[in-house]
Amino acid sequence: MAGHSKFKNIMHRKGRADAQRSKLFSKLSRDITVAAKSGLPDPAANPRLRLAVNNAKAESLPKDVIQRAINKAAGGDVDNMEEVRYEGRGPGGVGIIVEALTDNRNRAASNIGAAFKKNGGALSEMNSVAFMWDKVGQIIYKAEAGTEDEVMEAAIEAGASDVESDLVKPDIYEDAPGHTIWTAFEDLNEVADAMSKVLGDPKSTAIVWKPQSEVPVTGEAVGTLLKLLDALDAEDDVQNVYSNEDISDEDAAKYAG
Repeated sequence: MAGHSKFKNIMHRKGRADAQRSKLFSKLSRDITVAAKSGLPDPAANPRLRLAVNNAKAESLPKDVIQRAINKAAGGDVDNMEEVRYEGRGPGGVGIIVEALTDNRNRAASNIGAAFKKNGGALSEMNSVAFMWDKVGQIIYKAEAGTEDEVMEAAIEAGASDVESDLVKPDIYEDAPGHTIWTAFEDLNEVADAMSKVLGDPKSTAIVWKPQSEVPVTGEAVGTLLKLLDALDAEDDVQNVYSNEDISDEDAAKYAG
């Protein structure tokens, strides 16, 4: 188990403004509703719902909003919602996976395709990108949850597969310093439950796409790529955007906007 891996899973940042915060709350509410619809409306008996509720609490989504999102699943509001994955390439050959939750597949495909086209990218066929990624469990703790050794020990005992601790000043890809624990897809809930007994509730738990390698991007292509990722993230139907770029600190600072 590597404690100081330099790999950074890039689940594209959720923005820097209040509008982005509002979109995040909307995303979290939809996650809860769809999760409740997929099984029992009880987090204790529905692992997917438990993950969604824990993530919402970590982002300070009000309890009444969480309950309304669960109750909404009892109605017909989410019957037509589909989970759709899109894959494409961005500037510099960067692979991009977009997860959407939509009630109109044609609209989502059109808007996401337009975002790619306008920003130097192109949609690809299904599995043209995903085969180079692994779908894994991800648990994130804030830096104050414990030292690197304490988190590492807790992760080993819980059965995690890897730990990365980045306790320095955050960069363009990260919201704050902290610890990232990786698990096998099927082990996420078990590992998260075990670690929470030692370190408390995590900042977030999720099933994510983790690239097997990164693609170096330099110069003006960095600026175009970041515009593409921002455009995708701004789409109402989009839930998550994953990309596998490797950008230098200098280019990140220059083109971050």
